[in-house]
Amino acid sequence: MISNSRLQILANYCAAAAEAMGFTMMRTAYSTFVKETEDFSCQLMTPEGLTFASPITTGATWYTGLDYGPVIRMIDDYREGDVYAVNDPYSGFVATHTPDVHLWMPVFRDGQLVCFVGNHVHNTDMGGAVPASLSRTLTEVHQEGIRFPPVRIMRDGVLDERLLKIIDMNVRSPTQNRGDLDAQLACLVTGERKVHEIIDRFGTEEFMAGSQQLLAYAESQARQIIASIPDGEYVFSEFADEDSVDGVPCRINIRMTIAGDSVDLDYTGSDPQVVSSLNMPTGGNIRHSLITVGLIYSLHTLRPDALLNAGTVRILTGTLPLGTIVNPVAPAAVGMRSLISAVNQAAIFGLFSQAVPERMPACPAGGSSLLNVRAVASDGQRIIASIGPVGGGAGGGPTADGQEGCGANSAFLKNTPVEINEAEVPIHIIRYGVVPNTGGAGRWRGGNAAVMEFRMRTPEAMVTARNRNRASLAAWGVLGGKAGANARFTRNPGTDHAVELGNTDIVPCEPGDVIRSQGPGGGGYGHPFDRPAEAVLEDVESGFVSVNHARDAYGVIVVDGAVDMAATARLRGTRAAPEDHFDFGPNRSAFEAVWSRRNYDAMTEIMSLVPINWRHFVKHRLFRAAETLDTSLSPESIRETYAKLQASFNELPSIDLTVSEQ
Repeated sequence: MISNSRLQILANYCAAAAEAMGFTMMRTAYSTFVKETEDFSCQLMTPEGLTFASPITTGATWYTGLDYGPVIRMIDDYREGDVYAVNDPYSGFVATHTPDVHLWMPVFRDGQLVCFVGNHVHNTDMGGAVPASLSRTLTEVHQEGIRFPPVRIMRDGVLDERLLKIIDMNVRSPTQNRGDLDAQLACLVTGERKVHEIIDRFGTEEFMAGSQQLLAYAESQARQIIASIPDGEYVFSEFADEDSVDGVPCRINIRMTIAGDSVDLDYTGSDPQVVSSLNMPTGGNIRHSLITVGLIYSLHTLRPDALLNAGTVRILTGTLPLGTIVNPVAPAAVGMRSLISAVNQAAIFGLFSQAVPERMPACPAGGSSLLNVRAVASDGQRIIASIGPVGGGAGGGPTADGQEGCGANSAFLKNTPVEINEAEVPIHIIRYGVVPNTGGAGRWRGGNAAVMEFRMRTPEAMVTARNRNRASLAAWGVLGGKAGANARFTRNPGTDHAVELGNTDIVPCEPGDVIRSQGPGGGGYGHPFDRPAEAVLEDVESGFVSVNHARDAYGVIVVDGAVDMAATARLRGTRAAPEDHFDFGPNRSAFEAVWSRRNYDAMTEIMSLVPINWRHFVKHRLFRAAETLDTSLSPESIRETYAKLQASFNELPSIDLTVSEQ
């Protein structure tokens, strides 16, 4: 057993090694999405594949608890100098959509396997039906670009060019992809070198024992955090705006049980897998990184100094029903799994907000758009490039306002400088900043949304805006705080031919077309009338809140740059007490007035009993029928509608349901 002081030193060395891997990746990558936005990960892993060290200063922070074990175990002949790769979402469920190419390398010391080093990058394009490979319009994984299962790409330091040529033939920017692959290989070499430097200091036995002890220490800290939360059962649902193109809302439902120092998450009642690319490929692993990222963020919020690695999520048990949005069956499309992952994070935040409201913030914006442009330059060169994420604000917290435009749970991807975008892509950026009045009002204000507006300069262009969401259903406020503003997506704003695009994610463009993408606002925390008038005035002076919004949302009267204290006192005297813990905004409130929890549970109970391939169809028929009812929707009318549907389609089973009251 390594002493605590020496274990901390080892932890620092391992973290530094992972950071060095990240810096190598950033400095040698080709694509903007890797070198600027920093959508990549790198890690040190035990021989079993559990991550025990990863960077915390780079953009993609979803992979703290990543387990490479399922793909590592698919290979039985590791040698020094080997490098393996995978991007198929259904082969081991480590890669979660086709652009994420994961590499891993064994590290040997005196002939003994001591650990693995690994990484992934999000390639801007992996071929497929649309530029950048991903869109909610796609209906099966085969449309999302070239896929390959775990495969060796290097032996004895020599790359398998045959495989790489096949990949090159199927992607839109092979030079860019090959450059990013070279950066991944350099990252692995850096990691291998750093591991040997650590072993030089600590020795093989102490290094290997220490990596296991780091996992155990992170688990112990996580259990301490959970033990500080009252035991109990908490239920929360969160929705995506649409489950498909022009679809209906898509629900993630979680029942969280806290008992002592452990957490159970039961996803029963979540929507069936969908006929679009919003599915989350987890293989049913409750500790999958897409599931656990919301838990890890919550634990970090509750204790920022806790160690985070794969040991953190050992506190977790739960259920991911097969054939649901959180555990789809192949060949379901999965390219937009990060949108549903953000919805899942918000659901987990909602659970912890109920359990410890005095320690958790309101809902962050989520719904950040990742913008890509396909264009042809004046010299005929075809370009496919990311121009960065456009996010929303963080939720207001118990002691502070939400950050402006940062997204908060958008994996902390970083923005790309305007100068880089204009140099690499034939666009002219007109506006890039924050939008006032979009953060949810509260004692602690939600962060305002970001906006990017740009003009296309060439023909044959196409903009893809991955992960568009919250154009309808807003980020919620808590304890009297208000929901944030909705996202917007507009072509040619302010003109006679302006088009509101909603959650559209593929937009063909002509020269001169202007695209404006605006993120959603974060939710507010606490009653807006409790916000000091001086703080509201400062918001007005900073351009975050308008004079009219100060009056309407905060009850603060600003006249000629000063607060009219008497008028403010009179207006604030009319305050109404909050009715509920959450403020979901008018659109979700209207939706749930029809599709209450009781009604939605009745529908998902039916879904769980019909064949997987029928579920999306049946759900949409039930929603369509609900729109034509002469009376209020009820579990009984939902059951009657299904019975009529079953009579028309013999392939559907006859179901005798007793709907439980909620």
